[in-house]
Amino acid sequence: MEVMEAILTRHSTRSFTDKPVPKETLEEIASAGTYAASGRNRQPVLIVAVTNPELIAELSRINAEIMGTEGDPFYGAPAVLVVLADKSVPTYLYDGSLVMGNMMLAATDLNLGNCWIHRAKETFEREDGQAILDKLGIKGDYEGIGNLVVGYPASPNAECKPRKDGRVIFAE
Repeated sequence: MEVMEAILTRHSTRSFTDKPVPKETLEEIASAGTYAASGRNRQPVLIVAVTNPELIAELSRINAEIMGTEGDPFYGAPAVLVVLADKSVPTYLYDGSLVMGNMMLAATDLNLGNCWIHRAKETFEREDGQAILDKLGIKGDYEGIGNLVVGYPASPNAECKPRKDGRVIFAE
């Protein structure tokens, strides 16, 4: 797939099959994230590839609590790529966002559905979120940037919504 094709066809997937995503595929998506630009090439971002169903359920539960719902904000995705960034780096938020963008395009290129799920910041500010990081051996002052849910789309023929006009201004 060409880069522009991935950009023009990527859309948020909110319904997944339960088919697992191979570890090699998740590694490829995460690798694309590590190649995102970062301020002064500091590379302050960590990617946690979660395929453990119990941990996905726990992250989903916390996310749902924050959102004030009992539904599954991860839409049954079999994998979640959690992006964390070191808050001591001034550009951490932007750097983490670029990682998310690269991974979404990589997942699209690999014909996988994906969706950026917010509330990672709030998740890892909580005591139970911090306990997850501790259990994974992640030390430091990290902020959750986003959760990228990834999997095989239950409805693979979904299309992108039209883009709004007038969003590009040329100053010539």
